[in-house]
Amino acid sequence: MPRPPVSLFYGDLPGTRLAAILRRLPPVSGDPVRVVKILGLSDRRGPVHGGAFLRERRIALDCTQAEFPRVFVHEMFHFVWVRAGNPVRRSFEALLLAEWRERARGELGWSAEWRKNDLSAADRERRTKLWREYCCESFCDTAAWLYSGKKGHAEFTLAERFRRRRRDWFRKIFSPRGLSL
Repeated sequence: MPRPPVSLFYGDLPGTRLAAILRRLPPVSGDPVRVVKILGLSDRRGPVHGGAFLRERRIALDCTQAEFPRVFVHEMFHFVWVRAGNPVRRSFEALLLAEWRERARGELGWSAEWRKNDLSAADRERRTKLWREYCCESFCDTAAWLYSGKKGHAEFTLAERFRRRRRDWFRKIFSPRGLSL
């Protein structure tokens, strides 16, 4: 059985809640990922709830305990996205393109939704950086919706039929092989 990542918590991050989150995930393996709390976390667009620093194998969080499961899973899946490989990423991209052709509105998190709203047809056709960033954020938001244990959230705006397709895709890809960080 793969070993879970070792996570170090500082301050008042809810370590016991991490165990509950990890139980909802497929088996996880990989090198340790350090998790830290940073008050006032922001990026070029302003305040953010979390950030994944892949080369440092670090996740920084600035969120409430209520948001912790969703934000933690989202940031953790940035590591999964990188390790998943091109065939898996292209498969998820194909799922998103099918949704686009069906005019799916909404997303499973704001980080994907604002990117989706900013995309043009040329971004999709040319697979621009904006399109690829949207695919990554959509992947991470989908994982957060699926594995965080949150039944509902104001940011879960994607229609149920598309949610079912994404759930099926994640189960098909990650249930047999697990997650690699």
